[in-house]
Amino acid sequence: MKRWVITQIGAEHKLEIEDVPTPSPGPGEVLVRLHAWSLNYRDLMILRGEYGQPRHMPLVPLSDGAGEIVAVGKDVLTFKVGQRVIGTFFQGWLDGPIHAGAYGTDLGFGLPGVLAEYRCFPQQGVAALPEVLSYQHAATLPVAGLTAYNAVRDLPQGRTLLTLGTGGVSLFALQIAKSFGNRVIITSSSDDKLSRAKALGADDGVNYVTHADWDQEVLRLTQGRGADWIVETGGAKTVQRSVNALAPAGRISLVGRLTGVADNVNIQPLVYKAAGLRGIFVGSRIELLEAATFVAKHALQPQIAATVAFADAPRAYDALAAGPFGKVVITAT
Repeated sequence: MKRWVITQIGAEHKLEIEDVPTPSPGPGEVLVRLHAWSLNYRDLMILRGEYGQPRHMPLVPLSDGAGEIVAVGKDVLTFKVGQRVIGTFFQGWLDGPIHAGAYGTDLGFGLPGVLAEYRCFPQQGVAALPEVLSYQHAATLPVAGLTAYNAVRDLPQGRTLLTLGTGGVSLFALQIAKSFGNRVIITSSSDDKLSRAKALGADDGVNYVTHADWDQEVLRLTQGRGADWIVETGGAKTVQRSVNALAPAGRISLVGRLTGVADNVNIQPLVYKAAGLRGIFVGSRIELLEAATFVAKHALQPQIAATVAFADAPRAYDALAAGPFGKVVITAT
């Protein structure tokens, strides 16, 4: 089989394809033939050497993949050949709150990733797919879909959500919040992307180039109240403005660090607003099953910005670096 490996990270990074024997599932394992993969900004950070040193080098990249089970090992009771599945981001987080045993079991960094034609998983490391989801759509769920679901699942109906940017998490959050009957404000540096987000359901768009003080524009759009819920994907350069733009008794779901790690942020306004700040670190296997069921039930359409053939996988990183509207997906053909 063929697989991609990162042989060098950093400014002179190298991503190479290689031929290796197709693995056989051991006891309690399933062998999955992968049909689609998706990238997250984290994958670009890993390649550039901005995420730390992977445990395994050369490293098979990516955490998100969907495919079909083609073989099962001894003692596999929950799956059978032919079932469609997705891998879980944390192979060691099955249910409940995150715990120490989950760390280091993330695919594509702590563990070898999924950018291969075949991969063995422990049976608890995959989740069954609803039949209505294509492999390409399913491949966007393990990180972006699940992160967005956990970021907004508790948002009460009839409130205002602010989500930053038009990447995969933000667009999932937009669609999920609208399915609850909420107002959504979204930011972007592109008026074209804002128009596309409005076509997807966003009620208002804020161009943060035109409005450098975009927190003030959010306050204006909400008659001074602020957004009840914020999906904060930016990090260092945006989190202070998110605190400013938050309504009393609101919540910030902190999910990303696209602009770096924040410091010197004044969070005292959270006290005055009796507001909350909650970190979202993807989610568990059970939550992934819930998110996939939710996406299927509400007929949400994951936004795919570009598709790239497996043989041209490095091009997918270039597409991601360009700042796409939605997800970049790699397909088997």
